[in-house]
Amino acid sequence: MKRIHYSWIILIIVFFSIIVAGIIRSSSGVFILPFENEFGWDRSSISLAFAICLFLYGISGPFMAALLETYGLRKMMIIAMATLITGLVLTLLMQHTWQLLLIWGVIIGLGSGLFLTVLSPYVANRWFNKKRGLAVGILTASTATGQLILLPVLAFIIDELSWKWAIGLILSLSVSMFIIIVIFMKNTPKDIGLLPYGLEVEAGNETISQKKNPISVAFSTLLEAIKVKGFWLLAGSFFICGLSTNGLIGTHFVSYCISFGIPIITAATLLSFMGIFDLVGTTISGWLSDRLDNRWLLFWYYGLRGLSLVLLTYALNEGSYILLIIFSIFYGLDWIATVPPTINLSRQIFGVEKSAVVYGWIFASHQVGSAVAAYGGGIIYKVFNSYTWAFFLAGIFCLIASLSVIIIKKPSVYAVSEEKASTNA
Repeated sequence: MKRIHYSWIILIIVFFSIIVAGIIRSSSGVFILPFENEFGWDRSSISLAFAICLFLYGISGPFMAALLETYGLRKMMIIAMATLITGLVLTLLMQHTWQLLLIWGVIIGLGSGLFLTVLSPYVANRWFNKKRGLAVGILTASTATGQLILLPVLAFIIDELSWKWAIGLILSLSVSMFIIIVIFMKNTPKDIGLLPYGLEVEAGNETISQKKNPISVAFSTLLEAIKVKGFWLLAGSFFICGLSTNGLIGTHFVSYCISFGIPIITAATLLSFMGIFDLVGTTISGWLSDRLDNRWLLFWYYGLRGLSLVLLTYALNEGSYILLIIFSIFYGLDWIATVPPTINLSRQIFGVEKSAVVYGWIFASHQVGSAVAAYGGGIIYKVFNSYTWAFFLAGIFCLIASLSVIIIKKPSVYAVSEEKASTNA
């Protein structure tokens, strides 16, 4: 019997680590009403804390990529999971809104930053030579799956017991994952005498890892990236991606459904459906990103997402559960399907070594969009006493994103330019 390559063990550990981090981050959607009821806090104030979380975990991406290069995969995963555990424990003790902002804005935001930003491409690049696109698809699928799949359980616990019991559940999952990381996680294949999956002979021009200043690495890479038009188009489209997923659906979908008389458990179950189908859609997207033009994949993903958000507003106004189920399935397939093509384009344009940090900055734009939607959705609800305009505008922005990605130059153009530059040097 052929022995399983340890790269797949690493993939499994990282997969479930991302799921746990996603559960923690996304649970904010089911805690909005319980926090309102218990502490009497204004919804816009609660939304601000979750917006800060989205912004910080996104903006930390390029620095997390640089820290991974400096301190290694295992140590950074241990620190990040410990940070999340700390935030959950402090949640059980909080009493004031400034504590909510600190815990769910700063601590949870920074703790989830590693897992939900650059960890997927970093692990795929370092542990896989073959099936890299599939690895990225599986790992990025776990991001949304983790954020959505346990929400019905959390909603049921909140409804039957209290929000503190729900925090206790995700805390126990975090502690379990922390122990697994400490015992089984490794930095690189070389640590256990292996080569990356699919690599038969060690590359002769292997880069020697050196400790560098993470801030310097992050900003120097950004200065190079901003000179490339493709970076701006990817970052701009990813801003809209974050605005239309984590920021809006992830934060306000449950509350949007409740405003139409849909029970919290039903609304959370619809989100869970999205998580299940995201696992399928994003894995397939990773497979397709190795075979098709990634620009056209993004064109269709954003365009169809925009149309689905318009469908959601119609479904809720009509009170159609059938349309809501159709929306949940369709939107789930498209939730993070944009990530593998975006990562692939980043790698093709900027090369393997720089792509993780560049993608970190692109993902930072994603989370700025998430923060805008998380806070803006709360403001729109406060002004209009409805989320309809927020979701409708997000659909229009998605259609704009679909048009922007198609004008990105083919990666081969960048590759030729890069090759000529290195030859001239």
